[in-house]
Amino acid sequence: GTNNAIISFKDTGIGIPPDEIDRIFRIFYTTKKDGSGLGLHICKTIVGFHGGDITVESVQGEGTTFFVKLPIINA
Repeated sequence: GTNNAIISFKDTGIGIPPDEIDRIFRIFYTTKKDGSGLGLHICKTIVGFHGGDITVESVQGEGTTFFVKLPIINA
């Protein structure tokens, strides 16, 4: 099997509403007035090119955690 490295990023912000969580990685989706909706989409695409994935868990009022999983490649 493939071994993976998992890096997590957690904040203590307001969280992501459940009705938005499935959309945050979509291209051009943003909740910010001046947002482009490209940031998370580009991050997920780059990680995917390297055989990994980004997932998210969020609790409103408590914060959000992003998990970046990348395969460990022994060169």
